[in-house]
Amino acid sequence: MTMSSQSQDLPGEGDLARKLKSRHIHMIAIGGAVGVGLFLGSGKAISMAGPGLLLSYAAGGIAVFFIMRALGELLLHKPVAGSFATYAEEYVGPFAGFATGWSYWFMWVVIGMAEITAVGVYIHYWLPNVPQWIPAMITLAALYIVNVVAVRLFGELEFWFALVKVITIVALILGGLAVIVFGIGELGQKASFSNLWTHGGFLPFGVLGAVLALQMVMFAYQGVELIGVTAGEAENPEQVLPRATNGIIWRILIFYLGALAVIMALLPWNQLDPNTSPFVFVFDKLGLSIAADVINFVVITAAASSCNSGIFSNGRMLFTLARAGQAPRMFGRVNRNHIPFLGITASTAVMSIGVVLNYVVPEQAFIWITSISLVGSLWTWSIIMIAHLGYRRAVARGEAKAVHFRMPGAPVANWLVVAFLVMVAVFLGFDPSTRVALYVAPIWFGLLAIAYQFTRRQRVPLLTAS
Repeated sequence: MTMSSQSQDLPGEGDLARKLKSRHIHMIAIGGAVGVGLFLGSGKAISMAGPGLLLSYAAGGIAVFFIMRALGELLLHKPVAGSFATYAEEYVGPFAGFATGWSYWFMWVVIGMAEITAVGVYIHYWLPNVPQWIPAMITLAALYIVNVVAVRLFGELEFWFALVKVITIVALILGGLAVIVFGIGELGQKASFSNLWTHGGFLPFGVLGAVLALQMVMFAYQGVELIGVTAGEAENPEQVLPRATNGIIWRILIFYLGALAVIMALLPWNQLDPNTSPFVFVFDKLGLSIAADVINFVVITAAASSCNSGIFSNGRMLFTLARAGQAPRMFGRVNRNHIPFLGITASTAVMSIGVVLNYVVPEQAFIWITSISLVGSLWTWSIIMIAHLGYRRAVARGEAKAVHFRMPGAPVANWLVVAFLVMVAVFLGFDPSTRVALYVAPIWFGLLAIAYQFTRRQRVPLLTAS
């Protein structure tokens, strides 16, 4: 019996509804990827690599380009809610599907912790005496309520969250260029693109500095693949998904490279505070205190936006895993609004561990959380590339239908991207503050291997479950 036939007999086990419009899909993809990694994490990354960070973002951006094109091809082939896990199972193997689904869920749980941590950090700009865990808790509770009301409400909120971020970044780039070109204000007299190479050189810490910064760079790119989770609830996926996939790649590259280049041209990299958002810091130095307040508000909404996307994603992934017999069956139910209420609730409850970390270790919380979350991303991105190879082989054998939206460079590009992602994982061990991820990874995958043995008898193919 397939999961779809079971759903006709059991109340609450209906399907997800296609309520997300094209503009929602575009902005959800941007919202998931442009968050705390750019607005807060880039401060620490700049301190590690200097202007050479631009090379790190460019290298990571090239890898993301191929990952997104591979994912876009797979999505057009089968636009289902549990996309990564479904493709992993069909084109790599059953355990790969199980591990990918749960690792992606784990990744967004941890990202959610990072985002609410960032909210606590940003609030300190206005209220330095407020404990970091309080705004983190309030943010998580508010976003949970939004996600359990209606899919379209989530889509609308995320649309406006993401639009605020886009307008802010574009304004920073255009305003910064005006200051540099026309020498506006006191800072404008010193602002110059020469700041990118005159303070210790373009690579002040050598190539190694740029490589070590890849951990924060790839964390910043986390969420680009979120478009795959929206596939099961997108209107007209055949038209929307290819456009959104292509658009997100170029927009993010422009946002990241453009914004960071302007920031480091306005102010020498070694004058930026690694513990403060570079966006807030630059506007503060420009003497625009009100603008700095506005930017601080924007970066708070950016963090909330990314956490919002994480809660959405995790509810859908648990839904898919439950329908496949790889998670408790109750998570495969939806409420009358076609929302996986229990999956969202359980995921948010686990995210609340981030509130505890902000109470116990507020200083270390952000770097620990970002490092651990990256493990899930590196696994998911690698599986997308390997599953894409499997799909292409199936097309060559006549077992799968080819689509018009294809990733260039296969199969060489697939293996080069996987090698790049493995290199990023290896370099996590070079920094004591990020090494914790390498301790957590074997424990996590060991637990998955054990759990998989208990679910094998109940397993339903993810493709059928989706």
